[in-house]
Amino acid sequence: MKQFLHSGVAIAALIMPGVALAQSTGSIDFEQEIVVTAATGDKSVGGVIAPDTSKAKGVLTQEFIGRQAPGQTVNDIINQLPGVSFQNNDPFGSAGGTLTIRGFDSSRISQTFDGVPLNDSGNYAIYSNQQLDPELIEQVNVNLGSTDVDSPTASASGSTVNYRTRNPSDEMGVKLIGSAGEYKFFRMFGVIDTGVFTPWGTKAFFSASHAENDNVFNNSGRIDKSQLNAKIYQPLGGSDFISIAGNYNENRNNFFGSVPLRSDTTSARIVPNRFPLTRDERFYTIAPCQTNQVARAGVADAANTCGSTFDERFNPSNTGNIRVASKFTLGEGLVLFVDPSYQYVKANGGGTVVAREGLRDVDPSAAVSNQTGYLGGTPYFGRDLNGDGDILDTVRYLAPSQTQTHRFGVISSLRYNINDQHSVRISYTFDRARHRQTGEVGALGPDGKPLDVFPVNAGLADRNGNILQKRDRLSFAILNQISGEYRGDFLNETLSLTLGLRAPFFKRDLTNNCATSSVTGFVECFGSNAAGAAAYAATNPTIQGPQTRVFKYDKLLPSIGLTYDVTEQASVFFNASKGLQVPGTDNLYNSFFFVANTPEAKPTPETTTNFDFGLRYRASKLQAQASVWYTQYTNRLSSAYDPDLDRTIYRNLGTVDKYGIDANLSYQILPELQVYAFGSYLKSKIKDNVQTGITAGVPVFGLTAGKRESGAPVYTFGGRVQGNLGPVELGAQMKRTGGRYVNDQNLPITVSGVQIYGAKVPAYTLVDLDARVSLEFIGLNDKTYFQLNVSNLFDKLYVGGFSGGAIATNNIPNVQIGSPRTVMGSLTIGF
Repeated sequence: MKQFLHSGVAIAALIMPGVALAQSTGSIDFEQEIVVTAATGDKSVGGVIAPDTSKAKGVLTQEFIGRQAPGQTVNDIINQLPGVSFQNNDPFGSAGGTLTIRGFDSSRISQTFDGVPLNDSGNYAIYSNQQLDPELIEQVNVNLGSTDVDSPTASASGSTVNYRTRNPSDEMGVKLIGSAGEYKFFRMFGVIDTGVFTPWGTKAFFSASHAENDNVFNNSGRIDKSQLNAKIYQPLGGSDFISIAGNYNENRNNFFGSVPLRSDTTSARIVPNRFPLTRDERFYTIAPCQTNQVARAGVADAANTCGSTFDERFNPSNTGNIRVASKFTLGEGLVLFVDPSYQYVKANGGGTVVAREGLRDVDPSAAVSNQTGYLGGTPYFGRDLNGDGDILDTVRYLAPSQTQTHRFGVISSLRYNINDQHSVRISYTFDRARHRQTGEVGALGPDGKPLDVFPVNAGLADRNGNILQKRDRLSFAILNQISGEYRGDFLNETLSLTLGLRAPFFKRDLTNNCATSSVTGFVECFGSNAAGAAAYAATNPTIQGPQTRVFKYDKLLPSIGLTYDVTEQASVFFNASKGLQVPGTDNLYNSFFFVANTPEAKPTPETTTNFDFGLRYRASKLQAQASVWYTQYTNRLSSAYDPDLDRTIYRNLGTVDKYGIDANLSYQILPELQVYAFGSYLKSKIKDNVQTGITAGVPVFGLTAGKRESGAPVYTFGGRVQGNLGPVELGAQMKRTGGRYVNDQNLPITVSGVQIYGAKVPAYTLVDLDARVSLEFIGLNDKTYFQLNVSNLFDKLYVGGFSGGAIATNNIPNVQIGSPRTVMGSLTIGF
């Protein structure tokens, strides 16, 4: 009879540590397809696992993760799985990046950390620079085309990425890692395991890390990142347990390396105003900021550009979470799982604004009504800002879009084993995020740097003490979800059947304290200046003023999975599921421009229908998996021209078909030599032409029908070789990323009839090396070693990440410059 993995956080008590493959504790327990037998072992070859589930999954363990660059984001590490494409903004994992899986962008991919959802609760973005220190990640798994039935996600029209923290060790121990490299990279990581320290088996770990480096491409800015982690684990008898874990991450980064995707070289087109044509051009200079001008009484002093360039902007974030996982056996075959969590986010994307000391006439067509407020994208303070005694001047200030989130959730499930072959579980999931979005103004120093990167701490006020903001919204994203799942084994346990049904009930309770003056979400904010708001409303009666709207979405999402064991090692699998993405808050707030209850004011969610069919072979030295897949998603959200409004807005664009093939193979040729290879091919087809404008009363359409979606590679393939030569272990990995279309018409970028870039960015190949030398030969223990990592060995110049979805051929996307070759070394000491 099959032996099953029961709990990802109770793995120390089970046969096979480290193979927890779903996101919540209950899902891990129910993933009974993960089989352990004496004949096949743990199925890991070189840290890569092809789990025997009905879903197409890829799994990387710490054996693989630990060979990557120190401190690297987990999203770059999964770039070595089929179907995944990630472009890192820097070599160290601290500056963000662009993720797609099977062509779905990161806002359509659900990412979880010990079951806690990591996507932004407003726009569903994934911030790759805020992930867990990789030394603490037990394993990461990617569901390439579906999610778990108890998943608390509003954004999984695509795939899911799940990773889990390791458990504390039974024995007391300390691990210290010091790393240094090019671009003044320096990182320290340390973790202390207490070992079992009570008669009841309690154990814990505590860790801290700090990393910093210069910006890679320019002479301006730094990256500074610190992280704290802790976990305490308490067994309760048998495989029951409760654990509590916490994470805090703090980033202080400058932006860099983002340039327009154009290759024309007129006198004004130099890097960073176009993409570099040579490797040397990647490195550019930001001119030193000039001191602000002297304020002169009675003179209309103009603001300068000090602090306004993209590379001078800060991207600060403070994030943290507390995670609880638990398992309680209530009776014979009856088990309860409860995983509550809390998350906190404080972040913004920087940026400046030219503020006016004077007032704004909000009724220029009739009587004068001079008011303070954040109007037309400009703050009007009505007071002397630079101390020269007049209100004639303009002054540059820090003006980021600020977000603060408090998020509470719980994933709970009750599993009942009917008998040895049949199990059921029911689940309840709750997720509530209070998402506060503001836009306070803050002061800049003479060098253009913020005096406080978070102006929300003490925003500047107008003459009446009113805090001016460019946006002022309060959102509650709430999910109540019930789900059920059945699993049965048939035909002498060679056939496994899984049936699931997920019933999410989403509520978006949104309050906009500003008037929505544009379909693109532009707003006019008066704050507590009631007289100004009333005067503006009287002059603009068709503009939707401050208001609250509630949106509700619910849908039944069924799934079915089958696995059939052809032999002890070989199996076939099939999975079909429905997916859903609820519109994000930005899109919903844009709809405030329209009168409530009109069709335009009710954005429609995206839905997907996903199918996977594949073959899998799992033996002690060889494992392989290949799957063909098909996804159809409807109500695809993208930017499009609205002929009635003569504006480009977000709207639903109908149906898109996506299909492809993913494959990977791991083989241990010798005990000292392992190889791994993977590859993917992706095809997407947009069904309809999309209107992009109107000329002389005649509609103009983008020729998108039958074309591929932009932003995702047509193909990827790569692999890794790892060898053990005694005290020295060597590894080399390669990945080739195919071309990516720059717009959904699959046509070159043109401006005024002149082509400035082709239809696709070129394919590129990256090669990374790693080497590890044990220091036992000098009398140290086997936990002490030196590791060398080289990324982009051949210093390839390539286009990094950019967002797809553009339709117009004159749209010039900003793209990241691909990271250059980087060398770093790390010394690990363990005892």
